[in-house]
Amino acid sequence: MHDHDIVLRPSQAQVRAALDPPPGRIGGDLVVETLRGLGATTVFGLPGQHALGMFDALRRSSMAYVGLRVENNAGFAADAYGRVTGEAAPLLLSTGPGALMSLAALQEAAAASAPVLAIASQVPTAGLGGGRHGHLHELRDQQGSFRDVVKSVHTVRTQSQIPSAIAAAWESALTAPHGPVWVEIPQDVLLAEARLPVVTAVDATPRDLVPRPELTAVAAESLTRAARPAIIAGGGVVRADASGKLRALAERLDAPVVTTFGGKGAFPWEHPLSLQSWMEDRHTTDFLEDADVLLVVGSGLGELSSNYHTFRPRGRVIQIEADLGKLESNHPALGIHADARIALSALLETVGERTDPAAADSVRTVLAKVRERLAGQGLETEQRILAEVRAALPREAPSFWDMTILAYWAWSAWPGALHSAQGAGGLGYAFPAAIGAAAADPTRPVLAVSGDGGAMYSLAELATAKQYDLPVTWLIVDDGGYGILREYMTDAFGEATATELARPDFVALAGSFGVPAVRTSVESLQEDLRKALAAPGPSVVVLPAVLRMFAPTHR
Repeated sequence: MHDHDIVLRPSQAQVRAALDPPPGRIGGDLVVETLRGLGATTVFGLPGQHALGMFDALRRSSMAYVGLRVENNAGFAADAYGRVTGEAAPLLLSTGPGALMSLAALQEAAAASAPVLAIASQVPTAGLGGGRHGHLHELRDQQGSFRDVVKSVHTVRTQSQIPSAIAAAWESALTAPHGPVWVEIPQDVLLAEARLPVVTAVDATPRDLVPRPELTAVAAESLTRAARPAIIAGGGVVRADASGKLRALAERLDAPVVTTFGGKGAFPWEHPLSLQSWMEDRHTTDFLEDADVLLVVGSGLGELSSNYHTFRPRGRVIQIEADLGKLESNHPALGIHADARIALSALLETVGERTDPAAADSVRTVLAKVRERLAGQGLETEQRILAEVRAALPREAPSFWDMTILAYWAWSAWPGALHSAQGAGGLGYAFPAAIGAAAADPTRPVLAVSGDGGAMYSLAELATAKQYDLPVTWLIVDDGGYGILREYMTDAFGEATATELARPDFVALAGSFGVPAVRTSVESLQEDLRKALAAPGPSVVVLPAVLRMFAPTHR
């Protein structure tokens, strides 16, 4: 008897369920049953006319549903759920406008390698193929709008295709590099009576992305023999849960480590070898350029990870990257196409041990130069605010940051892990993302940080946070407009245009949703945040403040 004979033999319960499926099932049930069979426990989304078959099936399921008010925000919530759990987050969407509203969120998920499983409805099957039949929400080529954004596209035309299409999408989303995937199913397929057996078990095991052994052997030899090795740790280390292996390798090599903004949390902030995250500082850039062997793990060395492409390494670069398109895309390197965890494990098996008493001294010198540069810019308020937020947030509580000046400070100066929209750089990420993280674990508080401009994208989700009683505290830094764009335009053109915003009384507005809110000050920020984070359910803290960025070093 072969092993596969055992796997393929159904149990008696499966046989009974197949022969006598429960009544009232439709195509939408096959979607939900497949998700349950894959291990999904929570879905996000927004109902629409063509998608109602999926939402009706949720009524017969044990899965938790978190319904947001805007599809883009539902996508951000699913993105965050995927980031904090490492699981594929199902996102249920409607056709046409409802589907297209999720595009910006899926772009962020793609840039950040967040596993989001988007399942959208389509017009009835007879309306597919590009003809102009006049169906509500009709697009000539709906999947074409998503093909350049997501990892893979999976189309369904019959009910028998549903389990396999969703399983293939699930596997794609969770195969390194993680990312969003797209499934679309016609309305009539979702609504038709389901005569197929109940979906009981689905196999969609992600494939391991293993490095070529001859490449890791060469990399290990180069690192062992290096005189001045250094490491850049990107988001791929975090997504692969490889921070422990990274630390072991850095300590064995006595190699200083810089974490990119997407890689924050990949290496202990206060470790003697930690150069922290000052990627926009020329002192850090100079140090990395001087390395004779530079190991880049899980980063494509894009704009934000290369001091706006001013980084010019002089030594040998070894790049470990799961996204083939990012491999050597910015700098020639010994390119190793692999998952960060597997590749670091391979290096640890073969790399030699080296000792460099000067490494920790070099780290202290660079960090001292960074502090000295900042000290002369009159930015004590900005640094104090960031410190007060860090002091108020419980150590294990996650934080989600919008594209706002305080977040740009946090990319460099926040001591440890955070989640932001720096992958694609769109506004409105923080609050709906925090909702997604709270749905994953409602036992701990979650912090969202936005400016007033970004907050306006997400105000509707105050209703969501209240409806599900999620422990999300939203810090809104109100500077009266798009603060960073105001600063950019003033620097570039002498004055700013289209950056000043009328906005609501955020405290009163939150109160109208039944969400407690307080207006704070720099002096009372830490205490007010502590109270809000400790209270059950959602809360809002508004800080009126005009912040400035530290001076750039790339110009």
